[in-house]
Amino acid sequence: MRIFNGIEEAKAAVGEHLGYSEWHQVTQEAVNQFAEATGDHQWIHVDVEKAKSGPFGGPIAHGYLTLSLIPMLVGQVYTVEGVSMGVNYGANKVRFPTPVPVGSKVRAGVELQSIDQASLGYQATIKVTVELEGADKPACVAENLFLIVP
Repeated sequence: MRIFNGIEEAKAAVGEHLGYSEWHQVTQEAVNQFAEATGDHQWIHVDVEKAKSGPFGGPIAHGYLTLSLIPMLVGQVYTVEGVSMGVNYGANKVRFPTPVPVGSKVRAGVELQSIDQASLGYQATIKVTVELEGADKPACVAENLFLIVP
């Protein structure tokens, strides 16, 4: 865990790879709960038996489930202390190069790309690469924006 003591210390790390999260297993229970929360019950995610004969050989996580893991995974990589809050602000670009089979593990690598002045404080842009254990390509690559309020 990389701990920055204030925004100026974080700014000094712009351009650096900040590290990796722990590996996180994607379970069928999590996929089913995500389907319930979003209303996306596509069979490749929730019908285990049908998915076994589908294009991926079993059920896969929703791409947006993988994306939604980013705050939790990034929270294991770095934090900025001495600020009142940080909130998700959006994403500039998101791609899902490789599907995430249920039961597999993912982790996030984080690169701090920029920290710029914003109306309520600072906007941090981070590149997050969600790796799939044992895969050649990442499961998700996202350029995420966070608002950091002093």
